[in-house]
Amino acid sequence: MIAALAIFLGTYLVLTIGRLPGFRIDRTGAAIIGASLMIAFRVLTMEEAIRSVNHETLILLFGMMIVVANLRLSGFFVMVSAWVVEHTHHPLALLAAIVLVSGVLSAFFVNDTICLVLTPLVLDIVARLRRNPMPYLLAVAMAANIGSAATITGNPQNMMIGTFSQIPYRTFAAAIAPISAIGLILTVALIALIYRREFIGVPRIDIEKPRVRVNTALLWKSVAASGAMIVLFFMGLPVSKVAVVTGAILLITRRVKPEKVYREIDWSLLVLFAGLFVVIAGVEKTLLTGDVLATVKRLQLDRTGVLTVWSALLSNLVSNVPAVLVFKPFISTLADPQHAWLTLAMSSTLAGNLTVLGSMANLIVIERSRRTIKISFLEYLKVGVPLTLLTLWIGVRILA
Repeated sequence: MIAALAIFLGTYLVLTIGRLPGFRIDRTGAAIIGASLMIAFRVLTMEEAIRSVNHETLILLFGMMIVVANLRLSGFFVMVSAWVVEHTHHPLALLAAIVLVSGVLSAFFVNDTICLVLTPLVLDIVARLRRNPMPYLLAVAMAANIGSAATITGNPQNMMIGTFSQIPYRTFAAAIAPISAIGLILTVALIALIYRREFIGVPRIDIEKPRVRVNTALLWKSVAASGAMIVLFFMGLPVSKVAVVTGAILLITRRVKPEKVYREIDWSLLVLFAGLFVVIAGVEKTLLTGDVLATVKRLQLDRTGVLTVWSALLSNLVSNVPAVLVFKPFISTLADPQHAWLTLAMSSTLAGNLTVLGSMANLIVIERSRRTIKISFLEYLKVGVPLTLLTLWIGVRILA
């Protein structure tokens, strides 16, 4: 029990601060070390550790990575973004278009990828228009977080929750998508209000269509496969099976070297998930005694607002994926597990907008734009804090 607690705390300490001081150990390395120590100290046997890894989640994430890689290599994301932006003729319309594209695409194709694609495109457009890039970059990150909450395939933590809960894709979307839609509207309104000098009293602008390189054959194939995949999701077929089969079909090609697709896959994230599954399994086996469960029960996690607050706090402390895994052992003990899973998905994702460290999407936007503009911690908070509080409040009201 002492070993399991020490390993758990050490692993989550590195997850919280990002790296182990004095060593070159990142979050993925911490998960690998933590999982290995659970086996080394006999908290788990090798067989128990292998069984603890949720293979369905890894298969879903892996399949989606292949699909998104093909869409990205075909030029789909850049083409859609460029087309929408080209048809806007006012800074406020440009802001709304960026929020719409970032939010909607993130709902189906993983928010981190959308931020990787959109950030350089937005920087190029605002540079040519000589506009302040800050509000538009904040829009990319915040809309990606809010939009990704809408479906199981929007972000890694939702994929995990979808696998654990077995909530049908359309049921999940019906519950969370309205919250995301309102959140995207609020994103436009808050950014326009806080940066009103950028949007009020500004004349019409004309944007030249950005040059977009498209692999036409791969584009049509990827779009057709992705469209069919989404339809099958809503029809109720197993999400992980549909995703990995779609990814496998897209690998059958004569035009794209498989190495290009493999380079797009976030292998370290897959390993991080596997390691954390083992670490949490060790905690479940040794530390979840009757007294611990009784103590947690007194926190009243059955209440939507209470679970939302705890989820938001923990998600900003250790990131949303590890936070979801911490809550996993307790959700099944609640009166309505499905409602609790939906609440956890909503709150852990929307809480990512609170600070620059709240989600990987935020860090991607900041890192990819740092040569052009520095998004400071305090600058981000000006929009992040009110937007997070408002969207979480709306989410609680709708789900409750």
